[in-house]
Amino acid sequence: MLPRQQIFSLIAGFAIFLVIIGLIRARKLREEYSWIWLLTGAIIFIIVIWYKLLLFITNLVGATLPTSALFILAILFLILINIFLSVKISQMSEQIKNLTQELTLLKGPKRRKKYAKRKK
Repeated sequence: MLPRQQIFSLIAGFAIFLVIIGLIRARKLREEYSWIWLLTGAIIFIIVIWYKLLLFITNLVGATLPTSALFILAILFLILINIFLSVKISQMSEQIKNLTQELTLLKGPKRRKKYAKRKK
């Protein structure tokens, strides 16, 4: 890896850490999701510092260039993030449905009384 690429990658990994910590402190990102992005920054650091690991992964995957292996890993990472977020959205949709039904049941008798008074 060229020194310029290594410096850029280290800066990018450090920037990811700073942005994630800033988002957590500003309460824009919950701590339960921050581990994914902190892990991403750590993996960038590890790959930059330990370049032979990237070469090993490149040979393991059967790619010809290390950049191809990085793209493969990035695509797999994005697929995993999409699956994780889809599961979370499904869980939240179910919770919203249940809460809406409970709220309707709780407010139902009050609304019927108001409607009956208007008819008289």
